[in-house]
Amino acid sequence: MTTSATWVTGGFQTDFATNWGRAGHGFAELVEAVVTGTIEASGVDPADIGVIHVGNAFGQLFTGQGQLGGMPATVDPRLWGIPAARHEAACASGSIAVLSAMADLESGRYDVALVLGVELERTVPGDEASRLLGAAAWIGHEGRDAKFMWPYMFSALADEYDRRYGIDDAHLRAIAQLNFANARSNPNAQTRAWTFTDASFTADDEANPPVEGRMRRTDCSQITDGAAGVVLVSDRYLAAHPSARPVARIAGWGHTTVGLPLAQKLDHSADQPYVLPHVRKAVTDAFGRAGIGDVDQLDAIETHDCFSMSEYAAVDHFGITAPGESWKAVENGDLAVGGRIPVNPGGGLIGGGHPVGATGVRMLLDAYKQVTDQAGDYQVPGARTVGTLNIGGSTTTTVSLVVTDQGA
Repeated sequence: MTTSATWVTGGFQTDFATNWGRAGHGFAELVEAVVTGTIEASGVDPADIGVIHVGNAFGQLFTGQGQLGGMPATVDPRLWGIPAARHEAACASGSIAVLSAMADLESGRYDVALVLGVELERTVPGDEASRLLGAAAWIGHEGRDAKFMWPYMFSALADEYDRRYGIDDAHLRAIAQLNFANARSNPNAQTRAWTFTDASFTADDEANPPVEGRMRRTDCSQITDGAAGVVLVSDRYLAAHPSARPVARIAGWGHTTVGLPLAQKLDHSADQPYVLPHVRKAVTDAFGRAGIGDVDQLDAIETHDCFSMSEYAAVDHFGITAPGESWKAVENGDLAVGGRIPVNPGGGLIGGGHPVGATGVRMLLDAYKQVTDQAGDYQVPGARTVGTLNIGGSTTTTVSLVVTDQGA
């Protein structure tokens, strides 16, 4: 049971279009930018920060740099001596950092936590980056025939949906097209200035070449450098600082972890309606803790679209449709801004960018922006309750949050 609410007082995201290595920068500059921006946006006195949690998945592999819990104090003397730790759970690393900070606040150990998600991935060529990202699979046991591990895995997930329910790849391409379109309204989106043709979202092998199996170029999220940060505070802090900037409450959370291999996950769910029941459990746990009956009590969703297939799976696991019927929400326009339940209004991972360790924090930040009317051109009108879903690996680690405005 939660002993204290956790509140978001503000946050900051770097421009995900920036190639930090090409600019001559590394982790120090990235962390300095996100620390400075996050503290400034939160309005919190750095002297009040009691603990720091850093989400990062692949620091050593892409840069050789580990011990990233020590980087905030390295670049900002105001943080010297504050306890800090790095958290790794593949693409869910940022959300695990958030949950760890929440536990610290709810226990009463601290009242203010700085949470960062940071990742540098554009330090190596794309093919090598894909190989390094494959470390989140069960190495030596799955994907041995794959050139690109994660497109291969999510193509296999699409194949499983096809076997159980049938699937039309055109619906996957429609999800990708929507997220790229949404990214145009997001000033921090990696692809906001990219150009496409109608053929970019078809089965045209030249305009939209296959990557692995059913996954084509525009079905895939980006190799991205970037960071996001939030400041979380307890009820006690908020009561003592009534003039705090607009705040949002993390009203509910869900967290599940299962085995590494995708095949093992699919075997476990063979006789169940949900292809990934542990993902459904993370979502319903978040709903339950937030006092939400179903998805129609959400005004928007930030979900993990590392591939169009992962969003397709999220649609039915959130309960927007019955299991296996995500295509209905795609065809009905339910997922667009102005639709029944806007999903990834800022472009998600496909359009916005996917610096792996930062993604969970970025989702929380965007949910905070939505419920406090600070999302700018990608604001969902009237959004007061937003759900998130962040996955690591082939849904090995799954975290879902429900974020509400202060009055909810």
